[in-house]
Amino acid sequence: MSRIGRMPIAIPAGVEVKLDGQTVTVNGKGGTLACAVHPDMTVKIDGAVITVERPSDEKKHKALHGLTRSLINNMVHGVSEGFSKSLDINGVGYKAQKSGNKIILNLGYSHPIEMVEPAGITIEVPAQNKILVKGADKQLVGETAAKIRSFRLPDAYKGKGIRYTNEVVRIKEGKTGAKK
Repeated sequence: MSRIGRMPIAIPAGVEVKLDGQTVTVNGKGGTLACAVHPDMTVKIDGAVITVERPSDEKKHKALHGLTRSLINNMVHGVSEGFSKSLDINGVGYKAQKSGNKIILNLGYSHPIEMVEPAGITIEVPAQNKILVKGADKQLVGETAAKIRSFRLPDAYKGKGIRYTNEVVRIKEGKTGAKK
């Protein structure tokens, strides 16, 4: 059995889960998320517990078992508590600022980069060199944070750029003045 797939999912107070055919809809204070479940997987809701079952021990079904359980668990966690990613900006003159539903980044290019918040995502700028991406959909939060990071990837020589708060960038040694 899949260790992840067989674990039950507890439904916290204030979260409502509906099963409509092969679509699982989760509703809570963070919003509403829906996910289509593979037709081979069976999802059961018993009171405040969700369980996912598979029809056989085929390799495909084993993979789908854990995946389905993780996707549903992420939806339940997202609408109840939410997900967040934190980014740091390093570099002289590099900064971020919030303007309405846009984030404006000055990253050493000849022009500022403007990015509009996707639907369901909140971007906060607590300081000029910090960005916080929050939302209920784990995939969308990670995707948005990765897109912001891609505007100026961390440099391996000086460490300048946008990085995740917990990311460690190994700084390379520069060229030495080799004499002939």
